Amino acid sequence: MLSGPSGVGKSTVLARIRTLVPELWYSVSATTRKKRPGEVHGVNYLFVAPEHFAELIEQELLLEHAHFAGNYYGTPRQAVEEQLAAGKDVLLEIEVQGARQVRAAPGLGRDAILIFLAPPSFDELARRLIGRGTEDAATQRARLDAARAELAAESEFDHTVVNTDVESAAAGLVQLMAESRPDSACRQSQPE
Repeated sequence: MLSGPSGVGKSTVLARIRTLVPELWYSVSATTRKKRPGEVHGVNYLFVAPEHFAELIEQELLLEHAHFAGNYYGTPRQAVEEQLAAGKDVLLEIEVQGARQVRAAPGLGRDAILIFLAPPSFDELARRLIGRGTEDAATQRARLDAARAELAAESEFDHTVVNTDVESAAAGLVQLMAESRPDSACRQSQPE
């Protein structure tokens, strides 16, 4: 599982990992937030109405869920369980709250490897978050306030990768995944 503060570059690093390890199964999270320009339903997120998200929680169809920056995010349980049962490597991009839920869950939590993607500095994180220009000033402030708390949670994770640049961060993540499981798809696909 990959987590880290908003604006750290999780989506960008994951896009690179998907080119390095195309056979890695990547879980698509559900969210109540609005689509950003260029995002595609079912590829970037499963964009759902708040009422539908509440039903997913009530029916226990989410592996984890979190409320973050005014929106809900969560991982559909069934697809993850099916991929794991088939012996596939699975990568989840989740919020810190969600990582805590998965860690505490019986079964999966014990086997999960939690990786924290950290910025080189808080100032760089703020620059990236503001620079992407996808949110208004109030939402940016809320995300930066949340980022401070998320950065404090770094010690709860098994590993930390600093996202100085996309290539080195992606290579570091692929290496950690390969080391965690000898028969991992990541081991066969490591960049030379």
